[in-house]
Amino acid sequence: MTESSQNTAAQKLPLQGAGGLICILGAGESGVGAAYLAKQQGYDVFVSDFGQIADKYKQQLQEWSIRFEEGGHTESEILGAVEVIKSPGIPEKAPIVKKLRAQGTPIIGEIEFAGRYTDAKMVCITGSNGKTTTTSLTYHILKEAGLNVGLAGNIGKSFAYQVATEKFDVYVLEVSSFMLDDMYQFKADIAVLLNITPDHLDRYDYKMENYVASKFRIAQNQTAADYFIYCADDPETVKGMEQREFKSQLIPFTIEKQVERGAYMDDNNNIIINTNGEEFSMSISELALQGRHNVYNSMASGITARVLEIRDKSIRESMGSFKNIEHRLEFVAKISGISFINDSKATNVNSTWYALESMTPDVVLILGGVDKGNDYDMLRDLVKQKVKAIVCLGKDNKRIHDAFENDVEVMVNTTSAAEAVQIAYHLAKKGDTVLLSPACASFDLFTNYEDRGRQFKAAVLEL
Repeated sequence: MTESSQNTAAQKLPLQGAGGLICILGAGESGVGAAYLAKQQGYDVFVSDFGQIADKYKQQLQEWSIRFEEGGHTESEILGAVEVIKSPGIPEKAPIVKKLRAQGTPIIGEIEFAGRYTDAKMVCITGSNGKTTTTSLTYHILKEAGLNVGLAGNIGKSFAYQVATEKFDVYVLEVSSFMLDDMYQFKADIAVLLNITPDHLDRYDYKMENYVASKFRIAQNQTAADYFIYCADDPETVKGMEQREFKSQLIPFTIEKQVERGAYMDDNNNIIINTNGEEFSMSISELALQGRHNVYNSMASGITARVLEIRDKSIRESMGSFKNIEHRLEFVAKISGISFINDSKATNVNSTWYALESMTPDVVLILGGVDKGNDYDMLRDLVKQKVKAIVCLGKDNKRIHDAFENDVEVMVNTTSAAEAVQIAYHLAKKGDTVLLSPACASFDLFTNYEDRGRQFKAAVLEL
């Protein structure tokens, strides 16, 4: 089966901008942006959020004279829509979604909707880990090269709002599996799949093959003129590709072997990228982003830049000057010779593995939060090699204790960022690293991972 034939049958397109009611479920960044674009295109727009709408989004909807409700759904209104744009956070099992499906109302995502109203080139990046970093790095390279480029998707301002208000030639979109599930006719000119490791399986009936299928939707609708950039070292990606057909040009990146076309690492630790017969070379020591996982991220961004015919000098300068995003292996400060790193965005075990893999001993690791059924086994070897103490930050730390009590000498429970930082500081000595990389969601003690990261940084700066 080709990717473009998957999951498209039930989606009929409404008339472009021909009026009729479009309903938007969820009034976050993507929903409010989609509402603005839909209104601009001549639709009657109604926004419905089962929870409470943040004040800034409520104010925007009022300014734009867009009808909205919060704290529940008026089903009679929603079920009368010609099309529904759903927030990626709303699962298929939500009662209103089930009712819409039962009556055949098309349900799409913001990316699908906004993609109808722009002819910009689309660079779409997905993966279980590293997609925010790779998206940000790719955007940085293209912007520094002088391209008229927008940044959207799971990062920055809503794609739909930018389509309504800007005229970019290229968009770099970070695309999650939830977003991909609601994309049907949208096409990526350049699709990047970084890796596939277990995550969000509760949304996929706890079946890995369902999650894998979702990730591969990044390549649906691609043609021979398009590119699919993928990690040839990732087992789930390789296995998934063997089961699928692709019309696009396949370009791998790898650090385990040499490839004729794509990116690889030579014996002298240089990244070699070859997309059109001309080689680009750069030492990994020159990369702004260090660690094995970031070599992969840099390769994916570098291939994308070469495909878009960015000059080698510009790529090299940008990959050397990039500053990482907030809450992703973000250096906070060095105090008494101890380095403090904020990796609050690591909300799953794989992300924490990548963080630890890029560290040198000795690490005081701050771990914990809302456990999503984590399997900590994959961290055990790295914890034994690099971690001298674990500071648990969460309401229930039993599973972390069970996983690591035989691997580290010291484990301490804390219930606030300030307490965790104080204890980690006293456990560390000059030359050590205190790493916040929780492997868990943040909702037990914090509003979100950003809140957790900011409280951590504030506590470090108060030492």
